[in-house]
Amino acid sequence: MKKILLLALLSFFLVNAFAQAGSDSAAYQAQRAKINNMLTVRTQKFGQYDQSLSQHTGIFGLQTKKDIRHSNDILMDIVKTDNDIFVQTKILLDYRAFEQSQAQSHVAEVDNNATGYMATINKLRADNDRLKHDAEISEQDHKKVSTRALAIVVALIVIILFLLRAKYVKKN
Repeated sequence: MKKILLLALLSFFLVNAFAQAGSDSAAYQAQRAKINNMLTVRTQKFGQYDQSLSQHTGIFGLQTKKDIRHSNDILMDIVKTDNDIFVQTKILLDYRAFEQSQAQSHVAEVDNNATGYMATINKLRADNDRLKHDAEISEQDHKKVSTRALAIVVALIVIILFLLRAKYVKKN
């Protein structure tokens, strides 16, 4: 019975843990997808930057100030995108750390609960054994009292009969 109870409690906590981990993983997966999209955009911007470097719209095939400014604008946009990627990566790492700490705390909580349940079961068993022992002692005491009461009743009946016989013998 104890094993079945512990197994049921453990499976309840594991199902609860997996349900909670699934919701956290969804947030983690969404953050990963966001970063992957940002990386794709960055790759496209870098392609634009590479293309802008090869543009030479000036005289004799040289780059103009406009070409260089356009390349620098694209490069600055890439830097901003990189900074955003770093920020989002930090958030992703924070999600991971949060999930790990939450999983560890949940495991510790489940372990504490299981230990508490086992301690409660052991305490209840000890109480049950003590109550059984007390009931046996009480039953033995009851038998002793019943035996004494029966002996007293029998002794009284014998005395009464003896007195009645003695009175009857005196009359005759």
